Amino acid sequence: MFESTIAPNPTRILHANPKVPALDQPVDTKDPFLAALGERTRALRARRGLTRKGLAKAAQVSERHVANIEMGVGNASVQFLRQLAQALSCSLAELVGDETTSSPEWLMIREILRGRSEADLMRSRTALAALFGAPASDAARRQRIALIGLRGAGKSTLGRALAERQKLPFIELNRHIEALAGCTLPEIHSLYGPAAYRRYERRALEEAIQQHPSAVIATPGGIVSDPATFNMLLAHCYTVWVRATPEEHMSRVLAQGDTRPMAGNRGNAEAMSDLQRILDSRAAFYSKADAVFDTSEMSPDAAAAGLRKQLRQVLAAPST
Repeated sequence: MFESTIAPNPTRILHANPKVPALDQPVDTKDPFLAALGERTRALRARRGLTRKGLAKAAQVSERHVANIEMGVGNASVQFLRQLAQALSCSLAELVGDETTSSPEWLMIREILRGRSEADLMRSRTALAALFGAPASDAARRQRIALIGLRGAGKSTLGRALAERQKLPFIELNRHIEALAGCTLPEIHSLYGPAAYRRYERRALEEAIQQHPSAVIATPGGIVSDPATFNMLLAHCYTVWVRATPEEHMSRVLAQGDTRPMAGNRGNAEAMSDLQRILDSRAAFYSKADAVFDTSEMSPDAAAAGLRKQLRQVLAAPST
């Protein structure tokens, strides 16, 4: 049995963290997250028809600790919450308040999708996007070519060459993000943080789609990190995953004088390990692209010609 430290007096909070109320502070100032956790625990227990004692016994924890959690004053460990979730026959996400557990409909939709194959999930996502996202028609979507992939694959070089050849606007989304923010990408991250960067990124993509019915767009490597922004990209653009070997990614990035976030000055071996980890974590998202183009061991001119050849049917498609 595993239990965290509990508050000995259920009307007070004991914790060394200065953000948590002190010993003599009443519980009406308790943390909103802990209060919501307590409400969810009570609701789940009631839904299962369990008494507090019954829940404590099933979870192999003390009834007093369960009481403190339900009152919003318990300082629960992850293991304790896991034990509660198992006893309540729910996921840990449902207990801590994940959005996909916030209503019966969410829960039932999640159960329908549980255990489905990647192909089934992709069909489900496409159907939901068509139902709620008002995606562009396939013909309209093919008028915008969006290049995705890790830095160093050649997105900017290929995108610019393709746009010039096809007489289309070329949009390097990073530059639009900087224009919206009024500062450079590193400054956005350091001054405002990654959440603000993702907001600027989504706004830049929205504006690019609204202003350009036809274009070639070079996207930031991490655009797949925000599901909402990536869904928008897939719905309104024909996407191409531009890829290369990890070694070529690294050599090209270093040639540009930019190593973020690939280890900086910690050495090539560790930098390569970081790059491979980033690539591995994003590959499943990059693979959602309509097409894949590998630039490994290709000169810029050869890669540009190869991409045009691969996209000739897409580029020749009439607009609506």
